[in-house]
Amino acid sequence: MRDGRPTGLIPFERDPAPSPIGLDLMADRLSPARITRPHISRAYLQKRQGSIRGAEPFVPVDWDTALDLVAEEITAVRAEFGNGAIFGGSYGWSSAGRFHHAQSQVHRFLNCAGGYVRSVQNYSFAAGDVVVPHVVGTTRGLVTGHTPWTLLAGSTELMVMFGGIPLRNTQVNAGGVGRHAAPEGLLECRRAGASFVNISPIRDDAAEELGAEWLALRPNTDVALMLGIAEVLIAEGRYDSDFLDRYTVGFERFKAYVTGAEDGVRKDPEWAAAITQIPAARIRALALEMSQKRTFIAMNWALQRAQYGEQPYWMAITLAAMLGGIGQPGGGFGFGYGSAGGIGNVPGPIKWPSLPQGTNPVRAFIPVARIADMLLNPGGTVEYDGQALTYPDIRLIYWAGGNPFHHHQDLNRLRRAWQRPRTVVVQESWWTATARHADIVLPATTFFERNDLACSSRDNFVSASHKLFDAPGEALDDYEILGRLSARLGFEDAFTEGRSEGDWLRWLYRIIEEGAAAIGQPLPPFDEFWASGYAELTPTVASEAYLERFRTDPVANRLGTPSGLIEIGSEAVRSFGYDDCPGRPNWRPPLEWLGAPLAAQYPLHLMSNQPARRLHSQWDHARYSRESKPGGREPVRMHPDDAAARGIAQGDVVRVFNGRGSLLASADLSDALRPQVVQMATGAWFDPSDPQEIGGLERHGNPNVLTPDIGTSRLAQGPSPNSCLVQIEKFVGPVPPVRAFEPPQVVSISEREGRAR
Repeated sequence: MRDGRPTGLIPFERDPAPSPIGLDLMADRLSPARITRPHISRAYLQKRQGSIRGAEPFVPVDWDTALDLVAEEITAVRAEFGNGAIFGGSYGWSSAGRFHHAQSQVHRFLNCAGGYVRSVQNYSFAAGDVVVPHVVGTTRGLVTGHTPWTLLAGSTELMVMFGGIPLRNTQVNAGGVGRHAAPEGLLECRRAGASFVNISPIRDDAAEELGAEWLALRPNTDVALMLGIAEVLIAEGRYDSDFLDRYTVGFERFKAYVTGAEDGVRKDPEWAAAITQIPAARIRALALEMSQKRTFIAMNWALQRAQYGEQPYWMAITLAAMLGGIGQPGGGFGFGYGSAGGIGNVPGPIKWPSLPQGTNPVRAFIPVARIADMLLNPGGTVEYDGQALTYPDIRLIYWAGGNPFHHHQDLNRLRRAWQRPRTVVVQESWWTATARHADIVLPATTFFERNDLACSSRDNFVSASHKLFDAPGEALDDYEILGRLSARLGFEDAFTEGRSEGDWLRWLYRIIEEGAAAIGQPLPPFDEFWASGYAELTPTVASEAYLERFRTDPVANRLGTPSGLIEIGSEAVRSFGYDDCPGRPNWRPPLEWLGAPLAAQYPLHLMSNQPARRLHSQWDHARYSRESKPGGREPVRMHPDDAAARGIAQGDVVRVFNGRGSLLASADLSDALRPQVVQMATGAWFDPSDPQEIGGLERHGNPNVLTPDIGTSRLAQGPSPNSCLVQIEKFVGPVPPVRAFEPPQVVSISEREGRAR
């Protein structure tokens, strides 16, 4: 602070590895991409048919005009089609706060309005979210409950990292994180004598300081590699039969598959080598080493982001069970250590509160990655986790928080689907592609412009998120916007409960105080906490390995599976009759991988990872993110040999393309990738060169114009972006400028034209 005004952000002194992402965001709070007034699409105001969302100019309006129109449309859709025609879109972005959490706010509002069609899962680990409970009865070990770094260091002798543990991902965490422990946790394991194996097409998915061996397998072939390891353990008698007998069911059926007794194909290292291109001798040696050392299998969430993405989870659990280390310090498995910042932290001792969302009377839902399918196929069906779901006929999308034109796959297909609803309402702070594809845009504040509480299930801190600035222009908090709408719709008291922002923060903090007092850790009064900035709780439960209690007594601590045991074979999944996800782990080649016939036409495998300089697409317009874009375009990393074969040099503008779309990127040559693999970060704001054309060239470098919009399998229907083949060529001709961070065209219309609605 200087003269009572904020001038910059500094790292939290208690954080051993603070992320630099947020430190200069303050300077970009008022960029040209900021939305400061309500806007309505001109075509929507004029009721023009055939216009393309995302291509029309916008008309600025006052708040009363915008909110009256939204309220009228919600009322009309409810009356004519029912609440099952409203989709409540939100991915939970825009704030780490417990109160100003866009997803909670809009879902609470829509529940007060009579309900909405919702989505389940997330794009990060949707396949795991469904399959892991079938195998171990819970999502612990996937979302929470991981073996902490303190128990891995000194106990783990060998850490085998499928997908690596990329530290770029550990900067961020849902709800925020006060202590970034992953870098130090990994180094502590190294200092204590652990060795590391990085199984990934990308070398720097493991930090250089770990000295990890790099096994650069073909993308999407991790399951084949694990099967080859399992075959060695079986053939050499190196698996823990006592553990399998006492703690698991279904191993014999899996064993028949691995040995070839079931299908005549033995899944030995030679079989696995042909698929993965890891030498058979190295696969055999790794299997023996894993059986001789206390081995921890760490798997990145991202492995599920591919066709048949359920299988890496199931196979990793099975392999860990064969090694027998589950439930022991330093052994077993864990998912997501390289996927979010708080994983591996000792969890806080109490459950943090959140804004109550109420009850949704509408029972219809979709898997999160099936939104385009839903919009394109009203009345159609989709199989999901043993159910047959019917897609609703959506007439109104209400979106607050998140950016589907970043995180969804095959964005040209999504654009076509997005044209079908009659109304799209978006609350946003920036002119993202989602805001540009709205009919009504309501400007929302950022976390700099409101007060909140931040705390995470993977952290011991509760932090005061202080308002530093007044909102620019006419921007309002999500809560204020939805409160004004609820007044128009007749349920303001139910939505607000008569509480202001400050009242809600004190209400939430009171719950935290009560929880802390119950475990003998009194917290300071709210005003004292608010002035100090944070409070810290001490864990009250001793650190324990994941599934340690189950290992100690599998009867008293039975799992939530039908058998109460680890289900290497699941009769429940088997009963669904899914050929793409049978009742035990298996290998199926995806439609797009380097061994597919399509690779003759598109010979490069695209990996689209999380970015190092932003969270998903949030604040992509900020300087720290833009500094990573040579010439203003997202880079595509490619092996020098692949570049040389195409006449491409460092920094060249290239066209990356396949049958779904094409984009421009800046070539970044690196031998940190295996040949035939290219890598792009997600999150570049979608920027079609001609908004009137669906399917034209994207000029900023959003890889999701290329990724397939198919489900992982009929079990989970998760996203499959990392099963993606492309070709790259040097771009020839005038290079179109990037316009992603410029506001759309804004026009005025006459009063008569405005009354056309």
